[in-house]
Amino acid sequence: MELTRNQWTEADGIEFQKYLLTLSKGPDKAAWEKRIVNTEMPCIAVDAKIVGNIVREIFKGNFMEFLDLNLWDNFTNTSINGSLICKIKDFDLMTKYLMAYAEKIDNWASCDLLKFNIKESNKEHYFSLSQELMSSRKTFVRRMGFTILFKLVDDDSYIDRIFSAMNSFENEEEYYVNMVNAWLFAECFTKQREKTLEYLKTHKLNKFTINKGVQKCRDSFRISPEDKEMLLRFKKK
Repeated sequence: MELTRNQWTEADGIEFQKYLLTLSKGPDKAAWEKRIVNTEMPCIAVDAKIVGNIVREIFKGNFMEFLDLNLWDNFTNTSINGSLICKIKDFDLMTKYLMAYAEKIDNWASCDLLKFNIKESNKEHYFSLSQELMSSRKTFVRRMGFTILFKLVDDDSYIDRIFSAMNSFENEEEYYVNMVNAWLFAECFTKQREKTLEYLKTHKLNKFTINKGVQKCRDSFRISPEDKEMLLRFKKK
């Protein structure tokens, strides 16, 4: 199917849905995908590399018209939409489409596939967006907010604000939110070691998050054996 188009019609959308089904790895793989992703969405198990190629080809054309078809039939459709939304250069327009996406998702993978185009000129916009998303009542919208912060860890002007955001989830009960917070802690330690050590003196991470965060550090190839041993003292019993 031709994916680089100047125009996407409703008929093209129907053809695209049929095309996706021809790429499925079959019902057994689809059932496996559904279990791993832990989603209520239908799954058709299209290989991730193929999905990536589809996104690149659609993006070469009028990808905004593709997004406006509102194809949300299955997890693969949703993944394609999420990847394309992140490619929208206009921040306000991207946010509009992202909020529609946020209403559809129900799983960790739909959050973690997002690759936001964060630049020096729009960092503050993205940080504010992360805080808005993290205040949501919906588990995976909160997780989306965390995914933005990973891109800001390198910036000294944001690291303390990131720590503050992490602390605000002291009473979080959802596994998928606590887990991404733990991953974020490990990223902070890897890229901002000294500041993270200072943060550890007064952090408010809950038991699950700090223990998982320490474990993620200990599993990392980017952290020295000495630091891995030292971090054990911050685990909670």
